[in-house]
Amino acid sequence: MKNSSKFFSNKECEYFPCHNGIQEEDFNCLFCYCPLNRFDDCPGNPNFTLKDDKTVKNCVNCNFPHIAENYEKLLKFLKNKLY
Repeated sequence: MKNSSKFFSNKECEYFPCHNGIQEEDFNCLFCYCPLNRFDDCPGNPNFTLKDDKTVKNCVNCNFPHIAENYEKLLKFLKNKLY
């Protein structure tokens, strides 16, 4: 996929790819830091674990923001949550 306003791939990043399960040429780095992180009901597939009597969201196995086709879904979710 070509870099654009909806897709950006930074293959020079020392962490690239930061998640497994997506072909390198399809890995979208646009949302390197996931804007869905603060929402427990995000459309991704996070795990929740108990640590020191707190529930912690773990997104290490979530690829949702890194799949180019999810760009519109991600924006729609944020729009509904924030506005």
